[in-house]
Amino acid sequence: MRCPKCGGEGTRVIDSRTQESTNAIKRRRECISCGYRFTTFERCEDPFEVIKSDGTTQPFDRNKLLVGLTRATSKRDIDLDDLNALIDDIEQELRKRTLTAVSSHEIGDMVLKRLQKLDKVAYIRFASVYRDFKDVDEFLEELSKIR
Repeated sequence: MRCPKCGGEGTRVIDSRTQESTNAIKRRRECISCGYRFTTFERCEDPFEVIKSDGTTQPFDRNKLLVGLTRATSKRDIDLDDLNALIDDIEQELRKRTLTAVSSHEIGDMVLKRLQKLDKVAYIRFASVYRDFKDVDEFLEELSKIR
């Protein structure tokens, strides 16, 4: 593990804790060279494929989902930890199904379901991109559904 501050390769683990809900291990590390302390996460990698609307497949990428959620929640009072928890919840649900592939449409619906509970403005922002709204009437129709 390289130090994010000095680039040194030698680090030591100070503390390890399991994150039971996310099947991950959180580790506090210290760089042997400069003494900088930082946190890393280890996750069990059990990749599954996402089937895009054009029929192509690609590995599930939680960072790509996080970027979309960050855009939808910008300038909203939503913590990054809440977004990561939302993604963790989706990943956990998908892994319980023991699927090897899932459609991007299904993931989008899962995100919308959770965003609606978290923040309705973020829900509308995400839905407008995900469902590719063409005009104001589509916004109004979606707004009437969540009222």
